Amino acid sequence: MSIVVAVVGPTAVGKSRLGALLARTFNGEVVSADSRQVYRYMDIGTAKPTAAERAAVPHHLIDVVDPDADFSVALYQSLAMEAIRDIMRRHRVPIVVGGSGLYVWSLVEGWEIPRVRPDAEFRKRLEEKAAAEGAEALYRELESVDRAEAASIDPRNVRRVIRALEIHHSGGAGKNHTRGKVPPPFETLILGLTADRRRLYEMIDRRVDGMIEAGLVEEVNGLLRRGYGPALPSMSSVGYREICQFISGRMDLTTAVQRMKFETHRFARQQYAWFRLDDRRIHWFDIEDDLEDRVLKMAEESLK
Repeated sequence: MSIVVAVVGPTAVGKSRLGALLARTFNGEVVSADSRQVYRYMDIGTAKPTAAERAAVPHHLIDVVDPDADFSVALYQSLAMEAIRDIMRRHRVPIVVGGSGLYVWSLVEGWEIPRVRPDAEFRKRLEEKAAAEGAEALYRELESVDRAEAASIDPRNVRRVIRALEIHHSGGAGKNHTRGKVPPPFETLILGLTADRRRLYEMIDRRVDGMIEAGLVEEVNGLLRRGYGPALPSMSSVGYREICQFISGRMDLTTAVQRMKFETHRFARQQYAWFRLDDRRIHWFDIEDDLEDRVLKMAEESLK
């Protein structure tokens, strides 16, 4: 059976660099598992690989849709499986790289995801409820109908809470207790990168500072000029949300940058809930160790 290599872990830990190294070493191609890199025009704030990096190693599932398009786990899974099959047909190695747990596990575990079409009227009613009563009211509604699904979602993530309620409303299955799983047509070597918490936060803070220096404010201004408003799910993600608040005058730049760092720290902690250090399926490597040699040796043994 063919093998897919997956590189997972928290944001800013070095997954993209390691994924590219594996791809260069083992005749591979990268399949992104990042829920924000799918959007066009959003490069700096999503830490996309540069044009040069993408020219050196083929990358898939980057710049797939415009920022105002609907994009779901089901669509990601379909497109990623198509890319993986194509890479395997050409006798190359798929390297899945990213920190979006929903995306990674949908592939590795072979989730059968309910294909529920968006219900605009239902969504509008829930959005109005969230605006009038707060996000917590929606979350309590989800808990009352699907406690297992609610436990997997950040109560502040209104978009995901609404989507879960939409799936339940349609008669679809929640992901934690009734969604089926079909083993994928490949084996997976899962490599996890981790770091001491203080070291990880330092790396995140340097990345955020680098994004500002690279022109994140100008990138967000450009998105707004194109008509992509701050209410879009893509624009409400960490980084874009805070810079939108700065541009609108609701926050000074220093505060916006500090908020970006704080929220990215929180996001990294959430990623460890998806990629647990005690998950025996994941081979964890601390970035302070002799990382590259050990990872390449393990990958070589598995790919034999």
